[in-house]
Amino acid sequence: MDRPEFDDVKSFAEFNKYYWYREELIKICKAHGLKAPSGKIELYKVIEAYFSGEKILPEKKTVKKRGKSGVTELTRETGLIECGFTFGPRFREFFVKQTGEPNFKFNVDMVATAKKVKETGDESFTLGDLLDVYYGKKTYATYDKSALQWNQFVHDFCADDATKGFEDRLKAAAALWKIVRDSDREKKYSRELLEEFGDYVKAHQTKDLSDVIIYCMSEKYQAEFEQILQEYLPGSELETVRGKAENYPETCLVALQDEKV
Repeated sequence: MDRPEFDDVKSFAEFNKYYWYREELIKICKAHGLKAPSGKIELYKVIEAYFSGEKILPEKKTVKKRGKSGVTELTRETGLIECGFTFGPRFREFFVKQTGEPNFKFNVDMVATAKKVKETGDESFTLGDLLDVYYGKKTYATYDKSALQWNQFVHDFCADDATKGFEDRLKAAAALWKIVRDSDREKKYSRELLEEFGDYVKAHQTKDLSDVIIYCMSEKYQAEFEQILQEYLPGSELETVRGKAENYPETCLVALQDEKV
């Protein structure tokens, strides 16, 4: 069964049978005058309330304009908002020095935490606090890994020996995922699924890894996307792919790191 338009869905139970991208959920909420939070789980809660007859309306916020950060030296006491924290090279280098790990990577809970700090305007939260999040000493905001259905799908696809025959396993997984995503099927990989749609998957193979990365980009892991690009693409292609990526809503950065497909 193909996924219906949102306005044709009669209940939250029916809505929940299908896979919806975060960007789609935001558009749905805005189109119906609802609050449109940035988190996928929060978006689902707003839509669930909508089907129950409750409209959670957007909050009125007073936006405080801030100039460019004047912070020149980063310390553990430096506030995230004070220094204009990003997941760029300057801050990665700070955490490399703090952790002593030359290959330091921001984890998903750090990404979720920084996002919440900016959304709430918490000026008390520091780089030292974010370091504690990295070490698991502090919890401020956590990324809901249960929402990463695509990542789990790719992981299970690549773990199946039956998929080793595909020259480009990531693209093959993406083609099979598209079938599952746009239907009311369970959003999980299975050998039976591969056997049913194997011919379709073979017809959608490609050798262009940049297309695969673009196709598979989703919840926007800013902290890791640049690194993934640089690992997989020559410098001449980086700007082109980086420019296109924002137009594609699906991701698998975790799968790319785990599997190196």
